[in-house]
Amino acid sequence: MIFYINPSSDEEQSDEDWEPETTTPQRKRSRSSLATTSPAEEPSTSTAATSQPTPPAVTVSKTSPAAARGGKGRAKRGRGGRGRGRGSRSQHTASTSSSEDRWRNVDEADVDPPQPVFRPARAPGPQVSSTASYSPLQLFQLFMSSSTLQTIANHSNAYGTKKQEGKARPWHLITLQDMYSFLALVIYMGFARFCSLTDYWRRSELYGLQLPSRIMSCRRFLAITFALHLSDPKVDAENEKKRGTAAFDRLCKIKPLYNSIREACMSNFQPSQNISIDERMVASKARIALKQYMKDKPTKWGYKLFVLADSLCGYTWNFFVYEGKSPVQQGKGLSYDSVVMLLEEKLLGTGYKLYVDNFYTSPTRFRDILQKKVKACGTIRTNRIGFPRTTVNALPKNAPRGSLRWIRDGDLLFVQWKDTREVSMCSTIHKAFGGDTVQRKVKGNDGQWSRKDIPVPAAVKDYNKNMGGVDLSDALIGYYNVIHKTKNWYRTFFYHFVDIAVVNAYIIHKELAKAKKEKSLTQKAFRETLVLELFRIGSPSTATPPPPPPAPPGASHKLAYIAGDSTAGRRKCRHCHQKTPLKCVSCDTPLCLLPKRHCFNAWHDLNNL
Repeated sequence: MIFYINPSSDEEQSDEDWEPETTTPQRKRSRSSLATTSPAEEPSTSTAATSQPTPPAVTVSKTSPAAARGGKGRAKRGRGGRGRGRGSRSQHTASTSSSEDRWRNVDEADVDPPQPVFRPARAPGPQVSSTASYSPLQLFQLFMSSSTLQTIANHSNAYGTKKQEGKARPWHLITLQDMYSFLALVIYMGFARFCSLTDYWRRSELYGLQLPSRIMSCRRFLAITFALHLSDPKVDAENEKKRGTAAFDRLCKIKPLYNSIREACMSNFQPSQNISIDERMVASKARIALKQYMKDKPTKWGYKLFVLADSLCGYTWNFFVYEGKSPVQQGKGLSYDSVVMLLEEKLLGTGYKLYVDNFYTSPTRFRDILQKKVKACGTIRTNRIGFPRTTVNALPKNAPRGSLRWIRDGDLLFVQWKDTREVSMCSTIHKAFGGDTVQRKVKGNDGQWSRKDIPVPAAVKDYNKNMGGVDLSDALIGYYNVIHKTKNWYRTFFYHFVDIAVVNAYIIHKELAKAKKEKSLTQKAFRETLVLELFRIGSPSTATPPPPPPAPPGASHKLAYIAGDSTAGRRKCRHCHQKTPLKCVSCDTPLCLLPKRHCFNAWHDLNNL
């Protein structure tokens, strides 16, 4: 009889059923005999007549040639139900001394794997001077620089001019100062929320906010919102001609800012040793192919981003937008390609510990990134190729809380742990059990609940501690996110990129304050300060008005038209910031004098004039 030993099967192998190529009917066997005998093994006549069970032994599976080529075998339903054959095994289990002969107990010793030497490409933390003092605006400009905003203004002007062609009113060009004022209002609306954008400029007793009208008029804000464009309209037109072909770029309309913000995120911060990868959803109801559905996320409909974040502080270090297909075609699936694209080895360095969920975890992937000196840990699906198929000493379904089984396959550790349900882990970082415990409420035989210390694998403990980097980043963004309804999908990404810039700037602020042993601002205070600084740089003449010039002795304060006409040459009133054609001649200050706005008298009384 020929014995076949499986080579390592590829992760993208098909799941088609196979049948052994034989015409001899096989004898039905009980479940106990299947547990101790290879599925493809045919008992002889003498052994079939013997009823003595054979003890568990380390055997090499004998499979059909089809299984030896890497196929996944399934037993027939008539022979003990549907189950996976033993054909799709890794080459690491070929020898009879492999540790995959059975699941081991918690009291059996495991080797302690060597810990990676942490050699980051740069010193972990903010890549700015740790001794200098930075304002929120300066930190924000690390991600949204003046050149970036000027590029957006130029593209928006091109788009606005194109849309305004043939209309009576020409397009009023957006300046860099307009962009700063616009961003001040956008961030302000994140923590001062109203139902409608126009409510911020209402003058009723219920709304009466002064800051929005001081920053920018409602009409101007809506005009910039309408014309906001991140890419060159000419490039968009050229890309539209390629629709339906492989050269068509779905993300063309966000590419300039998309590339800029990604580069800024990676260049201004170096993650600590523990990092995590997870998905992020940006809420949207747009009817576009980019929109995805994820039932397990709080935001179920929207745009999906794959994000690499620092596990300690939640800094968004790298991300990419999911277009409905894998951006890097490795032929090994989206989860594999996502990890490859997010792990920038040249910028990260070596010795990092990556934590992922079961979407990304597979033995093949963990071995591949281990070659790049990056270790990994994550939950794993038990039907993954490479996961141990043996059931000898496996974790029973009714196992008590804290029960643990493990198998080591070279550098890979597989752990099954029973909490409220069974948890399966795969790691290249940990050993099976290090003596850690965790408290859980357990119901006793008398029906009373009590706290009990139960053993927990180090892989589970570190996973719970370090997997939440992306979730922490999402929470920081969600507190004061600036996203509001828009008709164009690419503007939703603009608002999300602003959120990423603000939160990353705030994290850098906290890290700098921690290094100096100073108290940092809260995120709300940070955003409030940033709004005022953007306001001042966008509208310096109205944000911090200079003190009025002293009037000459004996001068009387009189009103006069600014340009000799009630409709021409109007300026903003120094007191209420509404347009007025009047000014005080002695103070040379534009002021209102209307039945409902006595700004002329109020301003002079305020300044003791």
